[in-house]
Amino acid sequence: MENRESPHAGMPVRTAGASPETAAGAMILMHGRGANALDILMLAEEFDRPELHYIAPDAHNNTWYPFSFLAPIQNNQPGIDSGLAVIDTIITQLQLSGIPPEKTVIGGFSQGACLALTYAASHPQKFGGIVALSGGLIGPPGNVFDFPGSLSKTPVFLGCSDVDFHIPAERVRESAAIFEKMGAEVTLRLYPGMGHTVNFDEIRQTQSLIDAMIGQNK
Repeated sequence: MENRESPHAGMPVRTAGASPETAAGAMILMHGRGANALDILMLAEEFDRPELHYIAPDAHNNTWYPFSFLAPIQNNQPGIDSGLAVIDTIITQLQLSGIPPEKTVIGGFSQGACLALTYAASHPQKFGGIVALSGGLIGPPGNVFDFPGSLSKTPVFLGCSDVDFHIPAERVRESAAIFEKMGAEVTLRLYPGMGHTVNFDEIRQTQSLIDAMIGQNK
């Protein structure tokens, strides 16, 4: 039965890669609208870093929130808060398994990328990295983003088309600037004419971020 206050609570969580006990780190993968955890776990195969423990939660009805991430936030509740709570629960579970936030990458595509960025900004600390593929901070145009705290040089990668119908390039730039202000080490790539998809350079950028995290913690 759906939990109306937290629709994503209790949904399946899929895993791939190494076990938490033997992994060099972890990566949380948040899927996009209309997709599911198994879809986004296909990216784990592309990243080709089997020493990571990959975790991908399913959204209720395959959608984290009903409207655009640019809609008034209250219109997308309780989906947004429920999705953020899912990430928070996974972070806690990883810590209990011996994988701290500084060895955890939070990543996602589209809706999932928006949630990953919004979680990191609203729960600032040193993470292993943030990977936002076709996403930006959640909030309507003109929203004043003012997040206290520091991300302590967390590597953040934002990749998106410069003409994405769903994700305005200006919001991606704005999100990058907010993360820089919060002390993250930001890499921003806007790809001319790309569709709402993931390209090879984004895979390569993510691999580099993962490799840096693993190297720092060996």
